[in-house]
Amino acid sequence: MIKGTSVLSFIVCVAIPLLIGIISGMATSKTDGWYDSLIRPSFNPPGYLFGIVWPTLYILMGISLYLVWKSEPGNLRNIALWVFAIQMVLNFLWSFIFFRFHLIGWAFVEILLVWVSIVVMIIVFMRINRAAGFLQIPYLLWVTFASVLNGAYWIQNR
Repeated sequence: MIKGTSVLSFIVCVAIPLLIGIISGMATSKTDGWYDSLIRPSFNPPGYLFGIVWPTLYILMGISLYLVWKSEPGNLRNIALWVFAIQMVLNFLWSFIFFRFHLIGWAFVEILLVWVSIVVMIIVFMRINRAAGFLQIPYLLWVTFASVLNGAYWIQNR
């Protein structure tokens, strides 16, 4: 059961990725028709699916962050928090590279970095709290799919 300051910590941990996602989405939502003009891969999911998947993943990230945050302070926890921060920055930047700057190829390279950072995060989180690591598996699976999708956009729109 979450009590007292733990409730606030939990809310902050869940809010961090949600707010980053909201800011990224708002900042890159105006594409002036560019995205609509792209040739879409046949397996491109409907747009509404992204609006369901990403908030769910951000909530799972926040719960996972909370489980790590409330663990024993120490070097491993500090590393885990840094890895989490790095992957969030990479996650945030992808939307700008793809949607704002229209650099599909560079976005593909960058999303591979996101993928690697998630793998590292899962490994480090598992050493601290297995549930925290397992909660990141859906994120890894989605970013794996998103990487393939990004690569397909790049190939089809060169």
